[in-house]
Amino acid sequence: MSRNTIKTLQHKKETRHPIVMLTCYDASFARLAEQAGVDVLLVGDSLGMVVQGHETTVPVTLDDMVYHTANVTRVSCEALVIADMPFMTYATPQQAVQQAACLLQAGGAQMVKLEGGAILEPTVRHLTERGIPVCAHLGLLPQSIHQLGGYQVQARAADAAEQLLQDAQQLAAAGAQLLVLECVPQALAARVSRTLDIPVIGIGAGPDTDGQVLVLYDVIGISANRIPRFAHNFLADTASIAEAITAYADSVRARRFPSAQHSF
Repeated sequence: MSRNTIKTLQHKKETRHPIVMLTCYDASFARLAEQAGVDVLLVGDSLGMVVQGHETTVPVTLDDMVYHTANVTRVSCEALVIADMPFMTYATPQQAVQQAACLLQAGGAQMVKLEGGAILEPTVRHLTERGIPVCAHLGLLPQSIHQLGGYQVQARAADAAEQLLQDAQQLAAAGAQLLVLECVPQALAARVSRTLDIPVIGIGAGPDTDGQVLVLYDVIGISANRIPRFAHNFLADTASIAEAITAYADSVRARRFPSAQHSF
């Protein structure tokens, strides 16, 4: 089979076939995820917490991300691989291009992901005009956790919801081809997904987005911290890690996950 591309994901949105995304940090899990039919592998800076043992994603470096991205892309043949740009590696558009180039050239990623709203519009435009595909990330921004004051649902108030929608539209207009929405009310996520032409992937954003993503370690129930409400331990329902990843993918495609209990 050929590798999934942004065109593959766009077609899934247009035909209402849910997109399955999963975080991944090494070769062994990349193989299992592709065998389960996962569409997109996100090499997330969440590795700082679930692999390295940090309290937040802030300490993760570009070298960390290049290393783990290369581990995944070395064996990946079918999934689109996205790499997170770590904290303060895209403070300016010029810096973002240099750091993103490392993730594509040395890491082998096919897209990079940035956290932040309309303030990143010039950066997104700068990247995409130079051939670097961008996934935007709105809602709960883990790299800004010290500013946010904790992991909690975002954009509950009407004005905050409107601002998030405007941010999403501006980032898409600047060239972002994918959007991750984290920990926002289900109704808002549904509205953003309907409004944008690009695919919207939810995590803690309800069932009405164009696809879902979870942290791999939550899917198999081995996260060091408490599994968040929006996640599910699929290993508890199955007999092996491979079966758990397949169950997650099947549940997303059948729209059984997320359910009301995983939404806000």
